[in-house]
Amino acid sequence: MTLYEMKQERARVTASIREMMDKYDGKEMDGADKETFGNLEAQFDKLTADIMREERQLERERTIGEKEPVSNEKKSNVYDLFSKAITGRNEDIASYKNAVEQYTLGTNATAGYLSAPMEFREELIKQLDDEVVMRGLARNIGTIGASQSLGFPVMTTRATDAEWVSEIAAAPVEGTMAFGLREFKPNRMAKMIKISKTLMNHSNLAPQVLLDEMRYAIGITQEKAYMTGNGTGKPLGVFTASANGISTARDIATDNTTTEITFNGLMNAKYSLKEGYLRNANWIFHRDAVKQLAKIKDGEQRYVWEPAVANDVPDRVLGIPVRMSEFCPNTFTAGKYVGILGDFRYYWIVDADQLEFQVLNELYAVNNQIGYLFNYFGDGAPVLEEAFARVTLGTT
Repeated sequence: MTLYEMKQERARVTASIREMMDKYDGKEMDGADKETFGNLEAQFDKLTADIMREERQLERERTIGEKEPVSNEKKSNVYDLFSKAITGRNEDIASYKNAVEQYTLGTNATAGYLSAPMEFREELIKQLDDEVVMRGLARNIGTIGASQSLGFPVMTTRATDAEWVSEIAAAPVEGTMAFGLREFKPNRMAKMIKISKTLMNHSNLAPQVLLDEMRYAIGITQEKAYMTGNGTGKPLGVFTASANGISTARDIATDNTTTEITFNGLMNAKYSLKEGYLRNANWIFHRDAVKQLAKIKDGEQRYVWEPAVANDVPDRVLGIPVRMSEFCPNTFTAGKYVGILGDFRYYWIVDADQLEFQVLNELYAVNNQIGYLFNYFGDGAPVLEEAFARVTLGTT
């Protein structure tokens, strides 16, 4: 089934769900209809998950297709040598080391350190931008070295309003505007990936296999941190209440129940943002929350969730695009975060300028595998809390 067909089918399932809801109008369903309703909800969940997966795959394929080709000379001198070296064959590792001195290998006979060439790193980071929700919405502000940090001035208190004064009066002096410093550090992420040596020896497949595995391992770890990280040795997430990111002042719980999001709760979240942020805003919810959203009506009995039925068009709630992430909180109990609305240009991400490998071509030989130990360095944090509103469930 194509993406378009899946979206069309989900729209039909949604219409059936809403028809049954309207039929009973909040009353208890009878046995047969209750079972049918449960089956429709399960079908909705599966289609939503399939749509998310297919959209990510199509985006990956689009990215690969649009990637600027590496010149033959550049590729033969760097990328191809690296592609052969990661198979773990000693002669290929030696060729890469001898030909490209700046990508130094370690001296260990069974596990040399291998720094990826810039083309490989850029391809990985570019595909990461399309792989996880937060990287696609956030602002990437540059790169830092693995032993450095970046400090950016952040306005902590805005200036007061200007004043009307007489023609020759002295201008009032601004005394409230203040700045703080947001520091981004190269926090380390590490992972060991083991891949079949037989597969890796097919050199035409090796780089892409390793790239896919690395992107998955790095991508989901980043997404979790950008969502819920505590900022200690990792990025600070949007769902972590913090004076250094988004404080509890941006928790919008009014009118939501202890277990459900409501129409008024969504409206409160939407209009807690200034118009300048709303123009570029996105919701982020888990698909479990989307199932709730699909049933919410406004005061005129119109459903607030608008399912997309075409490719490259997001679902919308109250006219604002909805993005789904498996790592958005989805525990529907009192006081919990269940979604966020924001202008994610005010979530900043920094990548370090190096990506390290250690190729362990002997350690797992008994299992016909090669180990790849990699280190990624980076950081992320919200830099302006008023650009966000966290959808929070009520406490009473």
